[in-house]
Amino acid sequence: MIDLKQLEIWFVTGSQHLYGEETLRQVAEHSQTIATSLNSATQIPVTVVFKPTVKTTEEIYGICQEADVATNCIGIVAWMHTFSPAKMWIGGLKILKKPLLHLHTQFNRDIPWGEIDMDFMNLNQSAHGDREFGFIMTRMRINRKVVVGHWEDEQAREQIGAWARAAAGWNDWQGAKFVRFGDNMRYVAVTEGDKVEAEMKFGFSVNTHGIGDLVKVIDEVSDADVQTLIEEYNDRYKLAANLRKGAEGHQSLIEAAKIEIGLRTFLQQGDFKGFSDTFEDLHGMVQLPGIAAQRLMAQGYGFAGEGDWKTAALVRAMKVMGAGLPGANSFMEDYTYHFDPANPMVLGSHMLEVDESLAEGEISIEVHPLGIGGKADPVRMVFNSGAGPALNASIVDMGNRFRLIVNEVEAVKAPHDLPKLPVARVLWKPLPDMKTGCAAWIYAGGAHHTGYSQNLTAEHMEDFASFAGIEYVLIGKDTNLLQLKNELRWSEVYYQINKS
Repeated sequence: MIDLKQLEIWFVTGSQHLYGEETLRQVAEHSQTIATSLNSATQIPVTVVFKPTVKTTEEIYGICQEADVATNCIGIVAWMHTFSPAKMWIGGLKILKKPLLHLHTQFNRDIPWGEIDMDFMNLNQSAHGDREFGFIMTRMRINRKVVVGHWEDEQAREQIGAWARAAAGWNDWQGAKFVRFGDNMRYVAVTEGDKVEAEMKFGFSVNTHGIGDLVKVIDEVSDADVQTLIEEYNDRYKLAANLRKGAEGHQSLIEAAKIEIGLRTFLQQGDFKGFSDTFEDLHGMVQLPGIAAQRLMAQGYGFAGEGDWKTAALVRAMKVMGAGLPGANSFMEDYTYHFDPANPMVLGSHMLEVDESLAEGEISIEVHPLGIGGKADPVRMVFNSGAGPALNASIVDMGNRFRLIVNEVEAVKAPHDLPKLPVARVLWKPLPDMKTGCAAWIYAGGAHHTGYSQNLTAEHMEDFASFAGIEYVLIGKDTNLLQLKNELRWSEVYYQINKS
């Protein structure tokens, strides 16, 4: 289980010694009040930690240095209660590697019209103190999020919460390990990528283990553990008749259970946060992992098929960002279209591997021929997914940079049953409309594999891209195709000029 409350964001207030001890005492009290209130806000899923007011170059450098090495700290929220001369911040900001949010607020919501005096003005200087702080970050070209509004405002808290979730996903990538069982699907372009550059840029590593390494662990799974898992299958899902004990397909279920247990054991022993496999490299395995991938994703692992390590890592990050929110995140693929002019839709699915957490209604466990891979018929979960706002996200390697592409969609219920389609599936309408959304995705170079989310928003994904320092392309309700094509051209020029 992913518990975001174990993670911390530090609330750091800037000031200076110019105003005297009484003013600094009030600054500290106000800051602690704000930090305590934000910590109890339901919109913010992590722990907000109050830190003493920083008033000198040395104190600022020290808190940034401390944040960078603190294991549980995933970012800093900075606020200038008074005026804090920004040259004091240069050293600290130069070394700060954790995400930064600039909260442009003030302690009082309203001007106290009848009582306001110069003492009040000297204490409450955020309106121009934060502009000084903002300038130095812009001058230093520092990526950060700016949230404007009173600290008790619901929208401001929601923005802080979105940033905190994105910071949690980014923090989870630092030092993370992902395993590839086999290479990517032969001749496929978009699942390729520079793993060295990815580790430098994103902080996670991707390495391949031969399928034999996994098969060895699968072969060591005990019969008792297999039977225990099959009992869990029986209790939680609707088991197809031909998979029940004594039926002709029961051995397939036994093999699927062995694969799930072996995969989980391998991931735990290697401290991996996600994996990819490919139907073209199953040497020694009886069947392609289906139900195993579906259930392991539900337990928090990232996954993508056909060796797509970028999407596997992205799915893991999205799961961390969405932890505790209603809805789920899964590996997904745009599979086929419904081009009815009155009701166009995309059918999303994959051969086998869609996270069971997306399911709405009954989940059945079935075995069917796959037609590719040359192995025994794999076991998989079959279900429909719920309707509502959602998004698809894709990371692609553009050669000189990574690009994160997001398409907001509206998931819908299937208008008809799909009795002959033995896969988990989702139906959605791309925003702003089918033709524009699909064309924009293709112009942007979006992959056929995505991370599909029922609980994240474009704001989460934009914040995440900002932490990584990568290009971000949003396709949503306001997308204009001509404008998008121009923006892609401008981005190309920008990244050619800024090669670093």
